[in-house]
This record gives sequence, C-alpha cells and structure tokens, in this order.
Amino acid sequence: MSATLHFLNAKLFLCLLVTLFHHHFVFATSNPAGLSLRAVIDDSPQSPLYLVGSLSRAERIAKLIKITKARANYLDLVSRPNARVVPDYLHIPILRDVLFYVVVFTLGSQQHPVKLLMDTGGGLIWTQCQPCKNCFPQNLQIYDPRVSASYGTLPCDHPLCDGDHRLYDCVNGECVYDVRYAGGASTRGVASLESFQFFIDHSSRRTFSNVIFGCSDDNTGFSFKNCGISGIFGLNLSPDSMSSQFSPLIHNRFSYCFVPFLDAMPRPIILRFGEDIPQLPPEHLHTTLFTYTPPGSYYFYLELLDISVANHRLGFQPDTFRIRQDGLGGCFIDSGALVSQIDSNTFGVNAYEAVLAVFGAYYGSRGLQRTNGRVGLELCYETPANYHDFAAITFHFNGADYTVDGQLGHFIDPVNGFFCVAITSGQMGTVLGAWHQQNKRIIYDRWMGGLQFADEQCINDVL
Repeated sequence: MSATLHFLNAKLFLCLLVTLFHHHFVFATSNPAGLSLRAVIDDSPQSPLYLVGSLSRAERIAKLIKITKARANYLDLVSRPNARVVPDYLHIPILRDVLFYVVVFTLGSQQHPVKLLMDTGGGLIWTQCQPCKNCFPQNLQIYDPRVSASYGTLPCDHPLCDGDHRLYDCVNGECVYDVRYAGGASTRGVASLESFQFFIDHSSRRTFSNVIFGCSDDNTGFSFKNCGISGIFGLNLSPDSMSSQFSPLIHNRFSYCFVPFLDAMPRPIILRFGEDIPQLPPEHLHTTLFTYTPPGSYYFYLELLDISVANHRLGFQPDTFRIRQDGLGGCFIDSGALVSQIDSNTFGVNAYEAVLAVFGAYYGSRGLQRTNGRVGLELCYETPANYHDFAAITFHFNGADYTVDGQLGHFIDPVNGFFCVAITSGQMGTVLGAWHQQNKRIIYDRWMGGLQFADEQCINDVL
C-alpha cells in the first residue's frame, strides 16, 4: 500500500472516531467558525512560573536541550518493534521548567482554574484530580470532580475505550488510561467528560460541554515544583486531542507564531483556530502535505527530501529521511522539542554529521574559532565583534522549501560571546523543533492534510 493510502486510511479512521463521539461534545458560542486562545510562556511576568533573574539564557537553553535529548531516547524505545506504545503519545514537556507555554482556562460547573502545558505532540488533555492517590504539588487547588455538576465519565463502550484501536482500557467498569513517560514519570486516571470555559478576553468566554479529558489521580516523576501547572493540553492527530475534539468549531485547522525565544521580554503567543487564523497572501504561503504516519503514532509527519546549509544543497538520497520498516526515521514537526534534531542513523550516510560538516566548513572558511560545546550543543564558536554572517538552513519538503533565517537558526549568547548551531543528533528520526519555528506562521490544516507556513514578525500577533 502506498504512503498516501496509508495516510488516507489513518485520516479516515480518525474522522470516524471523531464522528462517533461527536454527540458527546457541545459548544456554546456565537461564532462557530473560529477560536483564539492565549498561551503564556513560563518565564514571562504573566506566567505562574515567573522568577525574576532565576536563570540565564544559557542555563535555560541547556536545560531544555537535555530534555529534548531525553525525549528522543524515549521515542527511540517506543518506536521499536513489539514495544508497548503509549496510547495517547503524551511524553513531550513533562520535565520542563523553563520556556514552555501554558494554556489557562476553567472547567466544571464550579469554573475551576487550570493551567496546562501546550503540546502539539501530545493527544489527551489531562489535569490532576481529587481525591488524589499520588499527585505532585501545584499552586492552584487540585480540581475535584465530586463538586462539579457537569462532570461525567466516559462509558466503556465508547470507541476510545472499546475495540482493537482503542486508546484507553476498561477496568472494573471504568474507562481508564495509563501513560508512561521517559525517566519513570507516569500519569493514570479515568477518561472523563467535563465543560471547559475559555476566556477570550476580560468580558467574554466560550463554553464547551462534555469535552473528553483525563482526570489524573495517580502521577509520579513530575518536577513542576509547586507551580500552577497541573497537566497537558494536547493538540496532535490523536482523536482525543483538542484539535480533534474541537474539529467542528475550528474546521480542522490551528495555528501559532513563535516570538523569538531570546527576546528581552518573553511574550505570550496566540493559539488560533479555524477562521481566526490570519488570511495570508497566497504568494507568501507555502504548503507541504503530511505523509504516512506509523501505526500508533499521531505526530505530524512531513516528507523531507533534502537539506541545504548556506545555499549548499547536500544532495541526500531520496530514501534518506523516509520512515523505515522498523518504525524509525522520518521527519515530523514538533513544538515540544526545543531544537531540531537530524537523524544520525540514516542509511549510507550520517545525515546529522553531514549537515554539521557543512556548517563547520562554512564557519571555518571565515576563520572563526571553535569553542567547547556549550548548552548541550556540539558545534559552537566564539563570536567576533559585530558578527552577523550566520548560515541559514533550508529543509526541502515535498512541495515547499522551509528556510530558517541564519540568526534565528543559532543559539547566540552575546553576554558570554559565543554562538552554537541549534541542531542536535536524532536517534530515531528528524524533528523540526520550536527553535526553527521562530518568526514563522505555522498552520496545521488537518482537513487539507498538510502544513502551511510563512515568514512573519510574530511580535505583531496580538488579540
């Protein structure tokens, strides 16, 4: 079967699941065609995690790169043949304590406030619940479903809990999930139904009834350290994600625009859905279709054909970045990975080493002095005074070239006088990470089956 047919079959199955549980989901809104949510970065003054001067730029980046590598190791494990794949594929930002985005809303008849991590790689939306068997500390009170008149549980005969393609399991008459993470972290609970209230501005909100979410009462291994974070806000292709459940409202489309991470003042971003996504001039908008997704995975895979560095095209063979029979390889876009990863296990050539060799030749020809690897990145240089000649990188996708501005494609530390190429080695595939998505309008169009993107000054994306 062709990759296209595999993707269409997977898309048809997801659409069927969404249709089967659509009767559970009701929304109360005057505009059924769009939605905008505000996501606050954690070290912004508007974040519950804000600590003035707590970490330097280099320290923040070093922590996130360690997390990115740990996550890559986990993906390698679950991608192996006969591995037990986590049903909802939630394993991205669980150990983060800097530079992630928080979605704030209320749930239940008591309008209980929650703050969840925005995750385009995750599926299930979940929060900690009382009575807790084992919960990590959080600043906000833990949600208690017993005092909410709008709370319910997902029945065991629901498509998400029954059948060969179920995401959850029926245990003692309850539909439950058990999500295991890298490093031993895990969350368990009951698949549930509840009303969500999203605040559009200070005076208006939109209410959604019977949203499927995870009521987690047993959580271990998390290190949110008494912040307001209580769970995950999943946006991937899984039928229990926000983008799947809200598909009638958002027309199967959502979008964001990352403000550069090293701006002096971190700013919120706007998650835009449906008709709230800006209409961009066709000549500025590039499109590449999602490609075959391995069974049990819900990432947004893209067909990567080749890579260029500083206008030098490396000329990789057509099969270099394809998904292999063992489930490894391929390329997907993921806002949960800070820096991009290039596969080092590609057949015939180590793609990661090949890309870094071109960067090395570029900066070597300019007489730059290499420095010891810093912040967990391999290729770093001392920055000459007034230096701005950074090499751009282009990912050549099927149908569209994705070019990252040279300055935005590097971690630059002006205080300590060095910069690093913002790429790490991928052990299980290639990932287009958040660092290479700065100042890009990124649109996930599930109805069309593709990713759209355009250059944009994301600081101007405001409500």
